[in-house]
Amino acid sequence: MPTQTAPASQPRKAPNVSLGAALLSEAKALNINVPQAAEAGLARAVAEKRAELWLEANREALESSNAYVEHNGLPLASHRPF
Repeated sequence: MPTQTAPASQPRKAPNVSLGAALLSEAKALNINVPQAAEAGLARAVAEKRAELWLEANREALESSNAYVEHNGLPLASHRPF
């Protein structure tokens, strides 16, 4: 799942975030843009949580669909050329 950062046109906020001193030192030594990396990591975490919540909300429908295919096979399977 691709991650996205906020477009430059969106308003920005400066959150109060505490980071481990050793990790921050290593990131700086490696010339990692810490705010950019933090934003990318947060975007990834948000996307993962959204996917998890979507799966929970749609679990019943997915299980129902899977049960239908297990019992009846794939719809239009007889028309598949392979």
